[in-house]
Amino acid sequence: MTSVTLELDNRTRLLETLTGDAWMVACLCAAWCDVCRQYRAGFDAFAARHPDKHFVWIDIEDQADVVGDLDVENFPCLLIQRGDTVAFFGTVLPDWRQANRLLEAQVEKSEVELKAEATGSKERMTWQENCNLRDRIRQAL
Repeated sequence: MTSVTLELDNRTRLLETLTGDAWMVACLCAAWCDVCRQYRAGFDAFAARHPDKHFVWIDIEDQADVVGDLDVENFPCLLIQRGDTVAFFGTVLPDWRQANRLLEAQVEKSEVELKAEATGSKERMTWQENCNLRDRIRQAL
């Protein structure tokens, strides 16, 4: 399985798959970014290792109405979310193996642990308010 590229015509279909407490890993990048273009194959390899999770590639310019005011400081930027709980949002090295370790560390946590971390700092509480990708896609429909 490879990642799905978020497009105008697949938003509704993607939302239909992101139900319940499904895990989602989104990579926010830009078509003009050389690092992003080089990382795409690794991101797809990462997705192939986790067929039970949803991997979404998002071009921040093509999908500006979804990305909105998210603070993407550098590329690649990952958003890892379980259900409506954002577990991670930030820049990562363009190495899918490191991203894989990051995801596995999140998956090992219980729902209670994830929710506690989600409210454990001002930054993480901001992630919950601003970075929920399911909500952002829904609002852009």
